[in-house]
Amino acid sequence: MNLDDAVVIETFSSRAVAELAAGLLESEGIEALVMADDAGGAYPMLQFVRGVRLLVAAEDEERAREILSDQGSVTSDQ
Repeated sequence: MNLDDAVVIETFSSRAVAELAAGLLESEGIEALVMADDAGGAYPMLQFVRGVRLLVAAEDEERAREILSDQGSVTSDQ
């Protein structure tokens, strides 16, 4: 995936939930990347403050959003 063309499709308050959503997308054939500004995991409390972003390629955005909305109860962390 080219990061210059990647889009954030959702922001989560924890890496665990973001990784779950990424796994769901990858099981459907969509490459996903989880990004968090948490000092490489040294300060996990920053995940809640700054959020954990889930990125996909721009051409996969629509399908990825559909998959996540169909599985909302799985990835919802509210």
